[in-house]
Amino acid sequence: QVQLVESGGGLVQPGGSLRLSCAASGSFFSIYVMGWYRQVPGKQRGLVARITSGGSTNYADSVKGRFTISRDNAKNTVYLQMNSLKPEDTAVYYCKADLVRSLSGVTSDYWGQGTQVTVSD
Repeated sequence: QVQLVESGGGLVQPGGSLRLSCAASGSFFSIYVMGWYRQVPGKQRGLVARITSGGSTNYADSVKGRFTISRDNAKNTVYLQMNSLKPEDTAVYYCKADLVRSLSGVTSDYWGQGTQVTVSD
C-alpha cells in the first residue's frame, strides 16, 4: 500500500545543482527516518544522507558540504539538494523510508524505484 515517489533527477554539468524529492503515500502512521542512497552498476548501494522526523541528519563523507537533506513532515516528503555536483555523483538515487505501521511503534522499510542522476559535460 505504501509508495515512495521520487522526482528531480536528470542530466547536469559538473558544478551544477539538482534537487531530488521523495514523497511517501499510503497507509502508515508516521515517518521515522527517510534517506537517500545511490548505486552504480556493479557496485553496492551506499548511503548518501538520511534524516529523522525530528531533523537529525547524517551524510556520507563524499557529499558533506555539498548536499543538504531536508524534510516536510506535513507533506511526508524528503528532499536532497545537491550542489557542486561532480561526475563521481553519477548514480541511480533511491529513496528509503522507515515508516511506523502499527500502534506499537514497529517500523517497516520501503524503497523508491530510483531516479537517475548524471553529472557530465
